[in-house]
Amino acid sequence: MKKTLTSLALALSLLSPHLYAKNNVVVVATGGTIAGAGASSTNSATYTAAKVPVNDLLNAVPQIKDLANVSGIQALQIASENITDRELVALARQINDLVKKPDVNGIVITHGTDTLEETAFFLNLVIHTDKPIVIVGSMRPGTALSADGPLNLYNAVALASSDDAKGKGTLVMMNDSIFAARDVTKAINIHTNAFNSQWGALGTVVEGKTYWFRETTKRHNNTSEFNIEDIKTDTLPLVQIVYGSDNMLAQSYLALQQAGVKAIVNAGTGNGSVPKYIVPTLNQLQQQSIQIVRSSRVPQGFVVRNAEQPDDKYGWVAAHDLNPQKARLLTALALTKNADAKELQRMFYTY
Repeated sequence: MKKTLTSLALALSLLSPHLYAKNNVVVVATGGTIAGAGASSTNSATYTAAKVPVNDLLNAVPQIKDLANVSGIQALQIASENITDRELVALARQINDLVKKPDVNGIVITHGTDTLEETAFFLNLVIHTDKPIVIVGSMRPGTALSADGPLNLYNAVALASSDDAKGKGTLVMMNDSIFAARDVTKAINIHTNAFNSQWGALGTVVEGKTYWFRETTKRHNNTSEFNIEDIKTDTLPLVQIVYGSDNMLAQSYLALQQAGVKAIVNAGTGNGSVPKYIVPTLNQLQQQSIQIVRSSRVPQGFVVRNAEQPDDKYGWVAAHDLNPQKARLLTALALTKNADAKELQRMFYTY
């Protein structure tokens, strides 16, 4: 009986090979710690990022071949703090071209952790696809004891090749956890459990299998009103962040005005608070067509509109629960559509 079943399975696989075919996953490498190397195995915090090419990364984890048909592309080879809007736009166009190919089922992007959340959120907004796009990094270089990169990469390929990851938005795979690109953030700089979300992980990957516990309710990818194909320039409208504290200087904002910013994200204290001695400067800038967005330096919670400051009166925007770095990206994309303050506020509640 067992022999008959085996023969039947073999015959079916020959007649219908697509039933047994693995999905095709493209790994797009950009550098970062996951491609880093230290002087010795005990160097987990002191190392050189962006040293290992994509093919070496893939060859170091041969088990991924059991999950999918994997190929690699070297898009960038830099530490992620060096990524600018220009690299973001170029990377998004490359990913957009890849997801349009019928023989590509999923994308994995290896990335430095410093700005991983920004790249993930940007792709979440501008790439129209239901195919899984997974961003992954590591906190330790591959040369370190207990390097986390190989397992993170294995899990990322498992996630990107999983049919149940379709339509769930751009995802971040770190330390066994699946996060939504919109609300994940780097919270620790020396431990492997570096990423979290105040709203919790979407799920987890265990031994190459995905388990899901929630979904994001915000617009993303196919449902987004933004599209990388609509961005005709190589960069984005200039938006910058000013970090809130005690003893602030109005000159910090005026210098950005001179640099040509189109909007300023104020990473305020508490509920996006703005000192009373800074308010006149921000109102002056807003009246000169520079958008003012109130975000917060506090890692959890959200900025309440018309609390602390009369946003309606001033024509300011509350960033809701988006942190300053993600507020910067959403504002820049909104400005590509010439959004006014009211429209920008809608977008912060929508995305």
